Amino acid sequence: MDENQMGQTPTSAPQPQPTPPPQPPAQPPQPNQAQKNTGMAVVAYLIFFVPLLTDAKNDPFVKYHVKQGLTLFLGWVVTWIIAMIPFIGWVVGWLASIGLLILLILGIMNALGGKQEPLPLLGQYGEKFKF
Repeated sequence: MDENQMGQTPTSAPQPQPTPPPQPPAQPPQPNQAQKNTGMAVVAYLIFFVPLLTDAKNDPFVKYHVKQGLTLFLGWVVTWIIAMIPFIGWVVGWLASIGLLILLILGIMNALGGKQEPLPLLGQYGEKFKF
């Protein structure tokens, strides 16, 4: 061996790094049942029985809001009956109608937000319905 070769270590060309395996494309987030049936939950407040006529009747999120919508509907019926009483009934019926309208808006907002919160005052009765 030469003197030049003894003190030197052989240098080799840089080794190419192996390429990482290709990553699968990112999957879009799958909507959960609450997001998928938000529309039916909102419909449950406007016409409570319509979601019961569709496939959404098996979704617990929609069922919850159907029960709340049914309670709200029964509140409207009671208010309408009270409003038939002259004078006092008119005032009480008018005030109860405003309160029920506020509860309707609150229920729709809960459904759009994906929440299952009972309506104030009336919601506790809706949770007792079985279907």
